[in-house]
Amino acid sequence: MLVTKMNDLYGRDLITTQDWSVEEIEKALDLAFEMKANRYDHPMNSSLDRRTFFMFFYNPSVRTRQSFEAAATELGGHAQFLEPKSMRLKTSKSAGETIEDAAQVMSRYAVGVGIRILETALEYYGQGDEILRQYAANSSVPILSMAHDKFHPFQGLADVMGYRQHAGKNLKGKKIVQVWGKGALVRSWCSIQESIMINSRLGMDVTLAYPPGYDLDPEVIKSCEANAEASDSTFEIVHDLEEGYKDADIVYSRNWMTSNFYDDMGKHGVDAAKKMEIEKAAKHDDWIANSEWMSKTNDAFFTHCGPVDRNAEVTDEVCDGPKSIVYDVAEARLHVQKAVMALTMGKK
Repeated sequence: MLVTKMNDLYGRDLITTQDWSVEEIEKALDLAFEMKANRYDHPMNSSLDRRTFFMFFYNPSVRTRQSFEAAATELGGHAQFLEPKSMRLKTSKSAGETIEDAAQVMSRYAVGVGIRILETALEYYGQGDEILRQYAANSSVPILSMAHDKFHPFQGLADVMGYRQHAGKNLKGKKIVQVWGKGALVRSWCSIQESIMINSRLGMDVTLAYPPGYDLDPEVIKSCEANAEASDSTFEIVHDLEEGYKDADIVYSRNWMTSNFYDDMGKHGVDAAKKMEIEKAAKHDDWIANSEWMSKTNDAFFTHCGPVDRNAEVTDEVCDGPKSIVYDVAEARLHVQKAVMALTMGKK
């Protein structure tokens, strides 16, 4: 067994994979595959022995909490669940402990801090990223994004692990279509933006397909264009389903909100803003991953980060079909999280 060396990743934050070098990303993925193959007897399974990892959940989750708690346990440590609403933290509307103070105090208690903070806990787009980076600037232990308004690094790593498990380690020249899907769940940009960034960086040909009006962060798009140029791959945006699905090797169908959501939330409240997004999405009935669209591909694998909005983003036939890797990608979250935690905060 090749045990990946710890070296320069110890003490590092992970707010987006774009902040890590390709070599560092590959190091984490290599260790994740080692840990999957030797889940309960890997030499680094005691790297968090008697150590605590704090999990800040501004927004709820299912698989994120489960997978991080399982990861900490399997590394010999403990993941402590924290809800900021039950703590005395300073906000724009209340007095309390500042981020600067909280980060320094938590650094004395734990070996790492994970933060999950999405749209409904924020006042504007980018605020979540700012908060994570403020914690990182004042903490002496690693700060990990468990999904925020801009990025979801562990989902991006899990996606790649799942693709390599089925399509081989060398994905150079393979086409992934990141396609918008209709749905009744108002989805964040974070998983989508992380996906197109990491895959363009690692050499896949990335096609981003969506109806007009669903543009993503222009700075992220610029990063994807630069990534593709550096990796000698392609990145393109299309608004046509036929063009998007054509010759794809991987299909990732996922709903995401319009950029108007933040303004609508500020003016009308969260519930009204969600309702408005659902009404907009309902106008695009064709935007669903079904057998007809999948037949246009290169016998593509289907993936989704979950939870799946079935028969909206994707039909049951495709999601449960022989080319679906949805559950393998979900499992990969555990392995990539174990790898990153061991590398960044484990015993040297």
